[in-house]
Amino acid sequence: MRKLLSAMLLGLMAYGGAHAAMMNEDGLHIQPWFLDSFLELNDDINEADANNKRVALIIEQRGCIYCKKMHEEVLSRDDVREAITADFEMIQINMFGDREMLDLDGEALPEKEMVKKWGALFTPTIMFLPAADEVEEGKPLSQQVKSVMPGAFARGTVLDMFSWVTERGYNKDEPFQKYHARKIAERRAAQ
Repeated sequence: MRKLLSAMLLGLMAYGGAHAAMMNEDGLHIQPWFLDSFLELNDDINEADANNKRVALIIEQRGCIYCKKMHEEVLSRDDVREAITADFEMIQINMFGDREMLDLDGEALPEKEMVKKWGALFTPTIMFLPAADEVEEGKPLSQQVKSVMPGAFARGTVLDMFSWVTERGYNKDEPFQKYHARKIAERRAAQ
């Protein structure tokens, strides 16, 4: 029985299944592919744009069981990492952190004050920043964010949200919920 369980576990790991999440010095779960940023959002957007990418922020806090779940069951998967990093740079924000950030409107605040300014209440929360050609000078991120994903979601929902933002679905007639339902139906039909 032990051999069978060991073989199944190895098979899941080889498939790109969930892995235990690493933690940083602040006690936040992290992924090695997260961008190490100076937290100057305009610069982050422009640097990502130079690489044909967008920026997504993930707001988390120490001890968040849903953050742990998201990291271990979704973000640590090889297929999820590959899909996200193809089009996005992901920057982690500590909901109660003290690192200084520079918002899109030029205001500098510690992470914890910036998170309050943006009105983020839950962790994890993923905020999708505007593309470089969509940034409106002088407006804070809270007035320019293209989509917000509050909470821990399963792999398919996360991947569909990143695809919807990449396709600029927020500028189209199909809201995310209908887009996601269509993608689920397409995946089922392909089986």
